[in-house]
Amino acid sequence: MKWLRISTALTGIAACGFMLVQIAPHAREAGAILAAQDDPAVLSELKLDALLRQNDRVVQDNIEAALAAGDADLADSFVALARDRNIALPDDLLSRVGDAVKAENSTSQFAKRFATGLVTGNADDVASLSGTVAGDLFVFGDIRDIVREGKHLAMGEDTDRLVLGLAAAGLAVTAATYVSAGGAAPVRAGLTLVKDARKVGRLGEGLAAWAGRSAREVVDTPMLRNAVAKGSVFRPGETVSAIKAAFRAEKAGALVRLGKDVTRVAGKTGTRGAMDTLRIAEGPKDVARAARLAEAQGSKTRAIMKLFGRGALLLIGGAFDLAMWLFGAMLTLFGLLSSIKATTERLTQAWCDRKRARRLRRAQIAAEAALANAAATA
Repeated sequence: MKWLRISTALTGIAACGFMLVQIAPHAREAGAILAAQDDPAVLSELKLDALLRQNDRVVQDNIEAALAAGDADLADSFVALARDRNIALPDDLLSRVGDAVKAENSTSQFAKRFATGLVTGNADDVASLSGTVAGDLFVFGDIRDIVREGKHLAMGEDTDRLVLGLAAAGLAVTAATYVSAGGAAPVRAGLTLVKDARKVGRLGEGLAAWAGRSAREVVDTPMLRNAVAKGSVFRPGETVSAIKAAFRAEKAGALVRLGKDVTRVAGKTGTRGAMDTLRIAEGPKDVARAARLAEAQGSKTRAIMKLFGRGALLLIGGAFDLAMWLFGAMLTLFGLLSSIKATTERLTQAWCDRKRARRLRRAQIAAEAALANAAATA
């Protein structure tokens, strides 16, 4: 029975040790991810490690898909990711990416997209954004958007209050840009990007809802109606003054911060990277996280967001599974330590019992010898 108990404890050590070896890597990875849930740069690196271990062709496949979709910028972002991770890519694939990037950045294409952004106010790359920002800096773009949406508002028609509020905020920031000799230009560009993302349907629902509430707070609707009724694109000076009077600058802090964060993302990833961020963001905190990610990952950011979506910015879902890995590892470790303790106690008890038995046998032998001597003497 004694050796059966010792064998059982030893079996427990072996079983728990084997399970711990299997669980430990998963638990270590889970712990690292949970610890990095507030740091998008570290979190994205950990997720990349796990993904590339499972599929080492994911980068090459995404480059092919980006080229097929005509998105040379995204393909180039995946090339940067492959270079950073020492992933070998075929030479012909690298040549195709290089040619696509050159074609996309050619002078004629840039000029065409600049003009499109200036006239339509829609941007999806650096060139068209430059045209859009130019139009907004000369107040043409914002007045155009405010007059259009303001007339819808005055006539009781469907009005995009978010575009209306962003355009009003843009006018105020544009004025600050001129006063500060361009110091507010980054905010101006960020607000323009948000407005453009809204127009082309690439603004995430959560972020759109938040920005819509913020935009309503910065606009005095009755005053704006009057300004729009009397305003015109052909009288920009009068129109700007009237619209600015309907703008509550003290309520625009949140929108201004959003504009700054969007500009930080665009500065590291390009316009399309900023648009990708606005599409997946559920609120301004997501955009701030994306700015931190972009500053850490640079040109690789678009590729990372393509692979993980909003999961590149924060830990979404799977937290329970990660916690269970940690709990399982701790439970197995507790079982291992308990088995070691039980084995140590039982081995010690067996050693003590054996030593005691030997002492008793020696005492018995000595007593028997004494009795024999006494009998012989008598």
